[in-house]
Amino acid sequence: MRVLSLVHQWDAASGVFADVVAEAGYELVERNVAEAGVPEERFGAVLVFGGAMHVDQEERHGWLRDENAYLRRLVEDGVPVLGVCLGGQLLARALGGPVRRMPSPEIGWHEVELTPEAADDPVFAGLPQRFDSFQWHSYAFELPAGGVLLARNERCQQAYRAGAAAWGLQFHAEVTPAIVAGWIDSSKPEDEDGPIDAERLRTDTDRHIGRWNELGREICRRFLEVAAGLTAPGATTRATSPRSS
Repeated sequence: MRVLSLVHQWDAASGVFADVVAEAGYELVERNVAEAGVPEERFGAVLVFGGAMHVDQEERHGWLRDENAYLRRLVEDGVPVLGVCLGGQLLARALGGPVRRMPSPEIGWHEVELTPEAADDPVFAGLPQRFDSFQWHSYAFELPAGGVLLARNERCQQAYRAGAAAWGLQFHAEVTPAIVAGWIDSSKPEDEDGPIDAERLRTDTDRHIGRWNELGREICRRFLEVAAGLTAPGATTRATSPRSS
């Protein structure tokens, strides 16, 4: 199976998800949509990652319009999609879900709680009921029509499923220690998200990142299992539209 990793900037790429794809024996194709646009070829599964841009900046980043249409088409065609942070927001927006700026950013390690609906989800079933998650975002999604809320915290909705094979995550389940360190090092007090407590963030990351990477790998592994099942010979590959489910 060929897996597309759709990234928006190279310092926010596939992370531990790339390792899971390789261990499963699949081919990972990383494509920077901001540089190369959306692909024309088909993939068995699509991962969509984060970026410093926002979903409502189509005038500044014209390729966002093409990505919006591309994500909507993937879901309509039943291609399994997993969006992370900006990727989850873009997926929600493509399916008609609101995405709004938060009163203040959510950056650092924050607890997330699964909803009762997560117990029946093929990706989230059996995950810890509560876990500390890595966050770095100032916008948040709301459910697209027909979507199922899978996780949340006091700040915002944190994960959903749309249709049979599309998932959006607000938390960064893919980050490695190097990715987090790079984001901290490149952060500036005048950035849009404001100043961060870099030392606390480094300390918290050292404490949590091992368990977090295990959880992120498990989420990706389960997603790929769903994708492999849907692309197997004889499988029904067209998912139920979230607009009508």
